[in-house]
Amino acid sequence: MGAGERRLAIWQTLCLRRHDTVANLASEFNVSKRTLYYDVQFLSLIYPIESVRGRYYGGIKISDWYTPNSNSFTPAQMELLLRLQKTLSGNDAIIMMSIINIFSWRNSNRKQACR
Repeated sequence: MGAGERRLAIWQTLCLRRHDTVANLASEFNVSKRTLYYDVQFLSLIYPIESVRGRYYGGIKISDWYTPNSNSFTPAQMELLLRLQKTLSGNDAIIMMSIINIFSWRNSNRKQACR
């Protein structure tokens, strides 16, 4: 498992658990605590991840305000975009399809990663 795959797996694990200790995550992914800190530091540039201090409740967590599916289209919105895309031509049609594909990819990955 490379660094990118491991970081994605760490993010997916945090999505499921919302909170975990550094020692537990390092053990689970078979890396040192230092490596896990580097991974979390990298992930925190992209995702809302926080470090929490404390002997009993310390660790890494997803920010309380974050809801994983907040940036997704509803089925009615997606249906409208698909209908509108059929009326477009040229570069506009390509741009609309790229938007639809990005959000479709995000939705499917979020459903798998952050349930």
